[in-house]
Amino acid sequence: MARAGINAARLTQTAAELADEIGFDQVTGSAVARRLGIKDPSLYAHIANARELKVRVALLALEEMADQAAAALAGRAGKDALVALANTYRDYAKKHPGRYTASRFELDTETAAASAGPRHAEMTRALLRGYDLPEPDQTDAVRLLGSTFHGYVSLEMAGSFRHTPRDADASWAWTLDTLDFALRNHPRRDSPQA
Repeated sequence: MARAGINAARLTQTAAELADEIGFDQVTGSAVARRLGIKDPSLYAHIANARELKVRVALLALEEMADQAAAALAGRAGKDALVALANTYRDYAKKHPGRYTASRFELDTETAAASAGPRHAEMTRALLRGYDLPEPDQTDAVRLLGSTFHGYVSLEMAGSFRHTPRDADASWAWTLDTLDFALRNHPRRDSPQA
């Protein structure tokens, strides 16, 4: 019998909080059960297995980031939108490091398609309209921005920038300026090649 007050949503929220405290990789069904003061088998009245718990945290993180990104992008265009989206991801990672890691968790194709993941791509495409990029350049730009944002943030979270005196915020601003410049000045594919 399921314990009162315990449901899949509460398990997911508890797992997400634990992920931020101890790291997403350390989140287990047992850790969640201990946090809630229940026995391990009680979890499995609400979730199938530990993978489902991790998937649920990943979906929660993607949804939270998409909601925050949509709010940050409202009414913005061009570089202003680019910076707003980038800062949303970076700020989320700083506030919720475990959930941010969870957002990179591999999902099966069907689950990924039904997640907030496609919203992230749609928002990136929307901000790229301000740069007037045709296809396939737009798809390449979506991949470039995602790789740059998430690569930078992942390296920063891992402490990779601590070995130099240059402030990570200054490098972040330089990176965003460079991305904006590259997007504004990218040669069109229908232009004659030099």
